[in-house]
Amino acid sequence: MRAYRMTGWGSPPEMTAAPVPSPGPGQILIRVAGCGLCRSDLTMPSIPQPAGEKMGWRMPFTLGHEIAGRVAALGDGVEGVTPGEAVALVCPASCGNCDFCLRGQDSNCMAGLSGRGYGRDGGLAPYVLAGTKRDLLPLGDLDPRLAGPLTDAGATAYHAVRRILPRVGPGGTVVVIGAGGLGAFAVQFLRALTAASVIAVDPLPGRRSHATSVGAHDVAAEVPRLRAHAVLDFVGTGDTIAAGIAAVRPGGAFGLIGSAGGTLSRPWFGTLPRDGEVFTFQGSSIADAREVIALAQAGSIRNQVQEFGFDEIGTAYERLAAGTLDGRAVITMPD
Repeated sequence: MRAYRMTGWGSPPEMTAAPVPSPGPGQILIRVAGCGLCRSDLTMPSIPQPAGEKMGWRMPFTLGHEIAGRVAALGDGVEGVTPGEAVALVCPASCGNCDFCLRGQDSNCMAGLSGRGYGRDGGLAPYVLAGTKRDLLPLGDLDPRLAGPLTDAGATAYHAVRRILPRVGPGGTVVVIGAGGLGAFAVQFLRALTAASVIAVDPLPGRRSHATSVGAHDVAAEVPRLRAHAVLDFVGTGDTIAAGIAAVRPGGAFGLIGSAGGTLSRPWFGTLPRDGEVFTFQGSSIADAREVIALAQAGSIRNQVQEFGFDEIGTAYERLAAGTLDGRAVITMPD
């Protein structure tokens, strides 16, 4: 089959041939319907071999970790799964057995350093393997061509919003920095789960307009000077980190989710929110993804995507890098 793959350390991805996987005992073969693209894909060619191998990555591998499709074949011993069923795949990998996994904190599992689309074969191909039934997220009536972003962009934003809920009561204010794929989801989760006033910040007029359309009470090109109950930074530059922390009131929370590589080089005293919380994380839990899918099934959130064909992967990544997408890019597969 054709697949869009990382073929070597330091080399750009390319469309090449890969074997069609066959499900072993306990595994499920998925016919991919659609796969979302993520900015983290753009950084993978720059990861040096020693670091990649330390995380358990193996070359070559197929890109794509926001995956949804239909069950194509079952390995021996798989029960409770129906061929043809529409499913998404859990995005972060996890072992299911460690202390983190048993506590429902599977996004912290050390097995998550390597997974589908980052070190192992992902969804930018007609078929992909699910390792166990635990990897499956039933979609019900949701379209599997478009549902992939719910598992990463959606679930990661949901994880961030869930972290700040104890600090945001009625009449509170939350600032969302970056109104792209994750930030737009965060705005919707805040509207669905809180009675807070939501301010979306983005320099691009089109993204500010989209944030308004999905429920932001107010929008701005720069972080406003105020005392918010919480600030969620989905960008992560030095400027957004500094401005975001400065906008948090005492007892509030600042969440750093964006991975632009920014730093904050100031003394903590007088800089960090007094009696507040500053946190960061990567990925999301299986519970996060399930709850996001339930919100989408109930019509409580909108999954804004821009579709590209399988032969348009290069163009889609160029648009992603340039920041000119209208929603999350999804590669849809031919029937």
